[in-house]
Amino acid sequence: MSAATDALVAMPSLLAVAIAALIAAAVTWTSRPLLQRYALARPNARSSHRIPTPQGAGIAVISATLIVACVWAGWANVAIPPILVIATIVIALVGFADDILSLPVLVRLVLQAGCVGAIVFTAPETARIVPALPLALERGLILLAGIWFVNLVNFMDGLDLMTVAEVVPVTAALLLLGWLGDLSWPAALLAAALCGATLGFAPFNKPVAKVFLGDVGSLPIGLLLGWCLLELAWQGQPAATLLLPGYYLADSTITLFRRVARREQFWSAHRSHFYQRATDNGYSVPRVIGEVFALNLMLAGLAILTVRAGSTAITIVSLLAGAAAIGILLRRFSRLQRG
Repeated sequence: MSAATDALVAMPSLLAVAIAALIAAAVTWTSRPLLQRYALARPNARSSHRIPTPQGAGIAVISATLIVACVWAGWANVAIPPILVIATIVIALVGFADDILSLPVLVRLVLQAGCVGAIVFTAPETARIVPALPLALERGLILLAGIWFVNLVNFMDGLDLMTVAEVVPVTAALLLLGWLGDLSWPAALLAAALCGATLGFAPFNKPVAKVFLGDVGSLPIGLLLGWCLLELAWQGQPAATLLLPGYYLADSTITLFRRVARREQFWSAHRSHFYQRATDNGYSVPRVIGEVFALNLMLAGLAILTVRAGSTAITIVSLLAGAAAIGILLRRFSRLQRG
């Protein structure tokens, strides 16, 4: 990409964040009455909310993200893969159908796999993470990881502002890496738009939430965020790719393995995640969200450090520090709060 194009993309990026935030906030505000009528999430034994709350504000977040990203890309002559945009819309529709009708698990997985696979298997053959692996094997592993990532973002969207506390630090770090030239502009551009759209949604989701994202938001957010992280891995930065979503990866993956080991129906709704156990153990929602947000800021800093330092020693230390910080928080969440 030329220096002129770099300037066209970099200079208005903060403006794009602001525009995406305004669009998301406006659409969320105007759509709430309809969501209240047709997409009401009623509390049950596994819910963190206590009163019926409309869901589906993900429509606003994804619409704002795609509109701002595509307009900005066209203006700056940056190529966002059309298949990514199509897959994002399709997986959002799958999520919306599940919000309204509750689709069977197998149907959801097949449709999600189709969306993720369309992106993974149409990527250039030169896009590699581990060149020593056969291309088909690497793409197959990325497909499985992508399906898991889409779902774990959905699983972790179970507390007011939780997705905001995760998405904003990660996308802000990705945008900064784009400014520094360490991430492709299409990924940085999408990250900026998603960051802004998530910020626009945040005031409506603060405790006690007036509206939820719903699967129509969490699933495509997982897809877009996963693609941005995949682009970072393709840039030769696997450590940063793991660090940025480290808390979500650890909480969801450990919870999944524990449920499988207990022979539970791991695909069904539950309250076994560490952040859910934290509220059961006496933590307030603002405290849980605050600690997750602070951890994510730390992980973002470590990720940027590994990219910029270019040192194997610093990368190892950063990974160990990130793992230790995640482990400490998960342990604290799993213990009863005194007082």
